[in-house]
Parts: sequence; structure tokens; C-alpha cells
Amino acid sequence: MGEVACRLVAQARLNRDQFFDKLAGLGEEDLRRALWTLYWRGAAPLRERIEAVIDPQTKQDSNRGATLSPDPELVLSEITAFASLARSGSYLAGDRRVSRQERSRWRHTFRRLATEAQAALGGEDVESAAKALAAMIDLACEMRGLDYFRSEDPVEAARFVVSDAAAVLWSRMRQEYGFAGFAERAAVQLLRWESEYGWTRRGDGWVSGQETSLGRVLAGLLPVPDLWAEFADHYLGALDRLAEGGSDQPRAHDRGRRQRADDLSEWHGLLMERLAGSDYEECLERLVVHPALAGPERTFLQARLAFGRGEHEDARRLVQRCLASLPGHREFGRFADEIGARPTAEIADVGARGRR
Repeated sequence: MGEVACRLVAQARLNRDQFFDKLAGLGEEDLRRALWTLYWRGAAPLRERIEAVIDPQTKQDSNRGATLSPDPELVLSEITAFASLARSGSYLAGDRRVSRQERSRWRHTFRRLATEAQAALGGEDVESAAKALAAMIDLACEMRGLDYFRSEDPVEAARFVVSDAAAVLWSRMRQEYGFAGFAERAAVQLLRWESEYGWTRRGDGWVSGQETSLGRVLAGLLPVPDLWAEFADHYLGALDRLAEGGSDQPRAHDRGRRQRADDLSEWHGLLMERLAGSDYEECLERLVVHPALAGPERTFLQARLAFGRGEHEDARRLVQRCLASLPGHREFGRFADEIGARPTAEIADVGARGRR
């Protein structure tokens, strides 16, 4: 009967009446064999359609299984192990814990785990799923400056957009924990993850084109001024804890404060836009002198706040100090032009040399 099925397939497609006429001469056993041949030799979609006809419950179970979220605890466990192996150098060296094939396929493993972590957020165990996705973002942030895998630009190779993942995570956290619970967690993560120039090494690939700042991601989750103020309060609390931690190496500590202010400059600018002149300006007063920040970006915040309060001379003096540190900085220069802060001859000379 297998030959009958093959002849039917080989012929031009029959219409409904012709097909039934052909089948009329076949017995029940012949029809079963023909159906079995099509089922056994057919592609997956054909097999699924046949299964849906002969056993509708199979299709219901399949659909139900497809909609189930991955087990968050299992995903978290696998991600924890993957990150640990990466940080230990197992994907670079000949570590027996990672096969040669897996070392070359690390990007596929990374993408799969990131996808499963985001899918797990749709389940009930949000805490474990959130930890899993946060661990993937942590690893991606580290990959920008550390060689865990054999790749010139590992974040680009993994096709992982940190800002997109953070948006998914924070939206689910706000839904699960309410605004206060979300803000407490997200403020700490913002400090840990934000990057002034994105998370790829070159900044010119597909991933870089999809990225946005985490400050912009947060702006979409703060629709009214009261929420900006509440989040700012959690953010300042996270900064306070960083400042209390200090550093045993003053120079390294100072570099960290300057880098933090640089990375978070866009977020600080958004806070300035939303809260300046409002009932919540006290948050900005704390921000512009915060000991967890340093460098010209913090001074620039002071200049903007001073100008908004009508303290124009102080603002001009402060922005000139910013330009003395970074003569070619476009935002500093634009603000200086807006408020009439003409640079001193010395600053102008430094800026001219920098543009040559």
C-alpha cells in the first residue's frame, strides 16, 4: 500500500471529488497503511495535523505545553553555572567542564538562556526569574571590558541588548512588586548597569543600533512627577549606600565616582528636567553635591541647578570650570553659549588646541 501512496503523491494534485473517487476503491486496512506512510515519512507539520485529527487531546496538550513558561529555578541554576564557568575562564582555556564544541557555541547558549530568563518572567515565580535575567545583564555588562569568551565584541556576538532586557525586567517587577518595590530594586540595578556609551565594545554593530540608555527606559515607567520624585528618593538612597561603602584606594575610588557620574549623566539630566522648579527640587540639591559622584559631570549639574534658580553668575562660573576640564564637550559648550558663559582666554586656547 506504500506504493499507492507514492503514486498519489507523484500525480498532479487532485480535487476533492477525484480524491474521494480514488479512495473509494480502497479498503479500511489500505487507508490505514496509506495514512501511516504519510505520517511516518511526512514533515513535522504534516505529522502534527494528522495527530490533531486522530487524537485531538494530543494537540491540546501540545498547545498547553507550548504556553508554559520555563521553570525559573532551573533557568536560574543554569545561568548561575554558566556565568560561573565564564568568570572562571572555562570558556577560554581548556577546562574539562566545558567541551570544545560548547566553547565555540557559547553565544548560542547565551541567547538561549537570556530568552528563557525573559520567558520565565511570565510565570508565578517572578523572584527567581528576575534574578536569572539580572544575572544575564550583569554578565553582559562585564563582557564589555573582560574577556570571558573568544570574541572581539562578545555582547555584539551574543546579540544581547541590555536596555531591552532591562525594560522587560523592570516592567515585570513593577507589575509584581508595586512601584515602591520596583523602585527599590531598579535604582540599585541602574547604578550597576548604566553605561554612557552602551554595552558593546565597538559601538557600531547591530546591537548598538538597538540600544538606548537605561535612563530613557526608566523615563517610560515614570509617567507623572510624583513617581519621578519617589524613584529619585530610592535612587539617592542607593547612592548613599555606595558612598558609605567608600574605598581602600582613594585614587581608584575617585575614578569610580567620576565614571559613575559620566555613565549616569543622561539620567541625571532627565531628573533635572523633571524636578527642577518643582516641589521636589530638594532631591536635586542632594544629587548635585552627592559624595558618590565626582568630576565635571557633577559640576555641570550644579551649574544647571544654579541657572534654574536665577543664580546666573554662579552657573557661568561652574560651567566654565566644566569646560576647563573637558574643553571639547558639546553639551557643556552648548549650555555655556545659552547662558552667555564666555570661556576665559586660557580655556579657549585649550579648546582650540583640542580641535586641531
